[in-house]
Amino acid sequence: MSLSYKRIVIKIGSNVLTQDNGLPDLGRIAHLVDQISAIKKQGKEVIVVSSGAVASGRSVLTVPNRFDAVATRQLFAAIGQVRLINTYSELFDKHGLVCAQVLVTKEDFRDRLHYLNMKNCFSILFQNNVIPIVNENDVISVTELMFTDNDELAGLIASMLNADALIILSNVNGIYNGDPKDSSSKVIEEIGDSVTGFSSFITTQKSQFGRGGMMTKSHMAQKVARLGIAVHIANGKTEDVLLKLLKKEVINTRFVPQKNASNKKRWIAHSENYAKGIVKINEGAKLALASSKATSLLPVGVVQVLQDFQKGDVIKLVDENDKLVGLGIAEYSSEKALERLGQKKQKPIVHYDYLFLNPEIA
Repeated sequence: MSLSYKRIVIKIGSNVLTQDNGLPDLGRIAHLVDQISAIKKQGKEVIVVSSGAVASGRSVLTVPNRFDAVATRQLFAAIGQVRLINTYSELFDKHGLVCAQVLVTKEDFRDRLHYLNMKNCFSILFQNNVIPIVNENDVISVTELMFTDNDELAGLIASMLNADALIILSNVNGIYNGDPKDSSSKVIEEIGDSVTGFSSFITTQKSQFGRGGMMTKSHMAQKVARLGIAVHIANGKTEDVLLKLLKKEVINTRFVPQKNASNKKRWIAHSENYAKGIVKINEGAKLALASSKATSLLPVGVVQVLQDFQKGDVIKLVDENDKLVGLGIAEYSSEKALERLGQKKQKPIVHYDYLFLNPEIA
């Protein structure tokens, strides 16, 4: 029995799209486009988050070593984005399909208005049967403006669009219970909300041509699964991997989705970088929030306001060891919160409906 996903985000990593010499693997890209086109023609909506712009730029131009790394990356990205989207456009055109380029930066997710504007852009593309090809705008995204990697971007896009599934194509079959190079290691085929400690198996090594590693993939996958979206990590170099995955015919790691979260919670889940305030909560409040019961954060559970905020700001909740417990929208300002600190029978500082808990404590 095939998986019945209707809206799928497919993230294609740098190591899938590039050859060993760092140049684009055009045969692999064409094979993936063939598969995506077949899925699209099944009546599904597909969003592609594609790496490969810098590699595409590198295939066009050789630059002297005197340029610094950031400037060289910007140069390759500016050239490569044109080359990459043209490659996709020509390949999809052979299948009678139209694709569009959507370039984003972290700034596009910084507030609700930007977020909704971007969501509207995707809506009009879907209505016109266009396949969005999403990539970080590496030309202007440098240092603090950069996503951790395209896995983080793919998670944000999947959450924003309420996708049924996010498929991350890497150069391994999934998350292993040991070193992937060890023949005795096996792929963990399913990771549910109750599975913990699997991150100890994961190598911290970054991918050869990308910025991310399996650790960032797994943390992002857990977060997205908690929002009600199934996440698969599979090997993008396996023949027909997408078609086989949807038919359950290929080994991969699947993060089991939890109950669907509201649109507001999806935005909050990915808003850590834009949080304005910080409150420290006691152990009792932490346990109450992590319980199965829907619980809001009350002033009685707050021990300290570490950073000021206004009503409506996204704030961080940290425990007494300064570890992130969750994110939420403040019901009132830090000034009012300080007046009510430690008091019982007060209005919540963060209501449950506007609270997202860190998967590691929830």
